Amino acid sequence: MAVNAKKVAVYVLVVFALYLIITDPAKAADYVQIGFEGISDAAKAVGDFMTWLANGGK
Repeated sequence: MAVNAKKVAVYVLVVFALYLIITDPAKAADYVQIGFEGISDAAKAVGDFMTWLANGGK
């Protein structure tokens, strides 16, 4: 049952993404940009933490 729910959730997400891209490409591009900015910020935060850790936590 859980596998079917996962498949349905993925299917719904893909259909929603395609609908969004087809109906409003500019808004879809904004969502992609927001997503990549979030990933970039998270990677920078991890890098800053690792630098802090490598410097002895000072």
